[in-house]
Amino acid sequence: MGHREALFLWFDVVDRNPLRARLVGRAEDWQWSSLHDIAARRRPVWLVDGPVDRPRGWTERVNQAETAAELSAVRRSVVRGTPFGMEAWIRRAATRLGLESTLNPRGRPRNEPEK
Repeated sequence: MGHREALFLWFDVVDRNPLRARLVGRAEDWQWSSLHDIAARRRPVWLVDGPVDRPRGWTERVNQAETAAELSAVRRSVVRGTPFGMEAWIRRAATRLGLESTLNPRGRPRNEPEK
């Protein structure tokens, strides 16, 4: 996953939240979401452009179910505080930020039985 794809996955997760929570039938129907305004081609003063434009067909992409792998990667990042992106970048960022422990499995290592 490249940096751009990782960013779009985060946009995707945020825009899809009301749909995943079954608050609406389509993500853009949630009136408090930025996607609501983006889909209606409105740009309120408070809505700041992101670092990249969302690609064509964004609303349709958001309304499709995410893959289990995408959701798992995002949840791991949120729950563990792990950097999110490409694997090599994750490791570099974790080292630079002192977050190496977030990359390890939770809990103590198991003791190997004596033979």
